[in-house]
Amino acid sequence: MRPLILSVDDEQDVTELVEFHLTRAGFNVMTAANGREALQSVACRRPDLIILDLMLPDIDGFGVCEILRRDPATATIPILLLTAWATDDARSFGLELGALDYLTKPFSPKELTLRVQWLLSLRGEMKSSA
Repeated sequence: MRPLILSVDDEQDVTELVEFHLTRAGFNVMTAANGREALQSVACRRPDLIILDLMLPDIDGFGVCEILRRDPATATIPILLLTAWATDDARSFGLELGALDYLTKPFSPKELTLRVQWLLSLRGEMKSSA
């Protein structure tokens, strides 16, 4: 079964780029354009990993991350923050909220794919040791 990735970004070109490269790498990808849509998507169909932009309309990525981490049903879904916000404070805060990785835009699609594969392999190792 192919892992399911949720890509959350309000920039259509970024969404299409992420979806294209991850689909080509063998993943199923669903997308959301804002925080509320992301939370609804997760409630309907649990992804194996979430790629989350920080600067979103309505609920920002920090808020989405915090909501997901508070819910036991979604607390262990790996989150990779993919954002143009490149400050140390934003990176630190995102990681403190529970994101496992942080990648800044512009980004290399190959690096994104490798990071997704790595995070999913870590998740598999955590499940097998539990």
